[in-house]
Amino acid sequence: MLTSAVALLSFVSVNKKKTVAVRSAKRVHRVTKDSTANPYYIIIDKSEYELYVYDDEGWYATYPIVFGSKDLGDKMREGDKRTPDGTFKIILKKIHKQWGPELLLDYPNQVSVQKFNERKAKGLLPKNARIGDGIAIHATRPSEEWTVDNFYNWTDGCVSVKYTEMKDLYSYIPVGTVVTIRQ
Repeated sequence: MLTSAVALLSFVSVNKKKTVAVRSAKRVHRVTKDSTANPYYIIIDKSEYELYVYDDEGWYATYPIVFGSKDLGDKMREGDKRTPDGTFKIILKKIHKQWGPELLLDYPNQVSVQKFNERKAKGLLPKNARIGDGIAIHATRPSEEWTVDNFYNWTDGCVSVKYTEMKDLYSYIPVGTVVTIRQ
């Protein structure tokens, strides 16, 4: 009986923040109900294909993700299928008719516009290039979670999370959350 109790306790996490397994979205919710402050921020690491959620105590959860282009460089212009680098905010939560839960980012923001204009002035972009918009963190279609498992970049520059895991992320991340996207 003692052996069974020890074996059972070995699966119980002492630190609830360490409950997310590698490439899994299992975690423990710990949100103060009466708090009006947003304890979350998100870091998207393009080179690791991971979305990390942090709260006021540190690391909170990790979700595997995919993007648009295999080229993980910074978004240069509309239509290049790249995901922009930088710091953004979630400005809208909605349910998209094709892929469900969606967190819309404030791309392009002032910094994005400045980088775009500098690239145009240096001749790195055609004069008729447009910056684009509509960058979001959104789900895969329910039957296409395999795209994340296989690192299949399919979006037009958005960040895609498995449908089942995006429902979870969407449930607790509020509008106004800061999102940093890096290579």
